[in-house]
Amino acid sequence: MLHIESFTFNPFAENTYVVYDDTKEALIIDPGCCNRDEEAYLAEYIASNNLIVKQLINTHCHIDHVLGNYFVKSKYKVPLIIHTLEEPLLKAVKAYAPNYGFPHYHEAQPDGFIAEGDVVTVGACTFSVLFVPGHSPGHIALYDKETQVLLSGDVLFENSIGRTDLPGGDYNTLITSIQTKLFTLPDEVTVYCGHGPATTIGYEKRTNPFCALTR
Repeated sequence: MLHIESFTFNPFAENTYVVYDDTKEALIIDPGCCNRDEEAYLAEYIASNNLIVKQLINTHCHIDHVLGNYFVKSKYKVPLIIHTLEEPLLKAVKAYAPNYGFPHYHEAQPDGFIAEGDVVTVGACTFSVLFVPGHSPGHIALYDKETQVLLSGDVLFENSIGRTDLPGGDYNTLITSIQTKLFTLPDEVTVYCGHGPATTIGYEKRTNPFCALTR
């Protein structure tokens, strides 16, 4: 059985996800923990559930999604995996983090790269990697066909979409990613977003004011 636990961290109210199954093997996605209290909260959940963290993935590398990379890598001795197009964004965070109120940000280097068509395994569960640029150049999402779960990062939100006014963002590219990669998934798919509550593909296809499909 797949378990997905979300934590809302940092001033950007970013959703960090711990994904695991009954084997207790776990994947951490987009750790946004930015202080000792948030780090302790995440670590306590992992310890209390006897989880074995195997991997760390960033859906994309904007500051709010990478603040906890160093902590997770250091504590659990796991590799950080990103899309190769996100590496410049990750490296840039160190330069601008103090301007956002994070003077003690610790940089973490990627250990490997991920691309569309790759598969991410969490215990007995398998996620397909989708390439969904637009919010950022190398944004990826993770889809588990068996459990009908999508971890979408900042591509799609409940009745909203990721912003495209940041460096590397492009509105038309984002809409294309949503309509050709996400909206082709079954309506029943639950979408776990990078901010805000979960939603479903079907609901967003019908109601999202930015990208709903006309019928």
